[in-house]
Amino acid sequence: MKVRILRQDDPVSKPYWQEFLYEKKADQTIAGMLDELNYKDDIKDITGKPVPRIQWECSCLQGMCGGCAMVINGTPALACETFLRDIKEDTVVLEPLRKFPTIADLVVDRSVIHENLMKADAYIEEYKGYNGDGYEHMYLVGRCLKCGLCLEVCPNYKKGEQFYGAVFANDSYFISERSRTMPGAAKRSYEKHFEQGCSKSLSCMEICPVNMPTLASISAMNRK
Repeated sequence: MKVRILRQDDPVSKPYWQEFLYEKKADQTIAGMLDELNYKDDIKDITGKPVPRIQWECSCLQGMCGGCAMVINGTPALACETFLRDIKEDTVVLEPLRKFPTIADLVVDRSVIHENLMKADAYIEEYKGYNGDGYEHMYLVGRCLKCGLCLEVCPNYKKGEQFYGAVFANDSYFISERSRTMPGAAKRSYEKHFEQGCSKSLSCMEICPVNMPTLASISAMNRK
């Protein structure tokens, strides 16, 4: 099978396409495929030309860290959870997430997710002990990988604007549940950075690798 990758040498260089040949293995993941392509010291593209190793991120390879998020045949997904058997096309096309700055090849800078949380003063002020209410919802929200897939598909999220996306809505819910009182700053931040910008397309829920209950978080925050 053919593997087509949008590569970029560094943050300021121009992106370019490069193709490779790979013997398709049905039970192999995209992450495993990239690992195999990078295994040899003399990596060659489809024309036989020696090329640098493909740069991409991974950590757990179990769908728990979100580091391998990328665009696979036009769909944002985790490379470690996408199997070649599920790709019907003859070519695998890999691109970096488009809504984050590219560092190199398939590696992007997602630090804006945490920077936005800091800007919004999203933190627990006075800790409230656990009383058993809403534990299941809180547990699910706490699983967020901060992978950025929800922001990649969100029609309302754009870099540099005040709408922070589903990841912020879920974090706002978690913080409000763990604080003894919902801080006024947190309430105003939720209204400004989520409520006023969300169009309820719910594309974030469809793409989320851990099935975050974002709609439930939105409903709970609106009640608050």
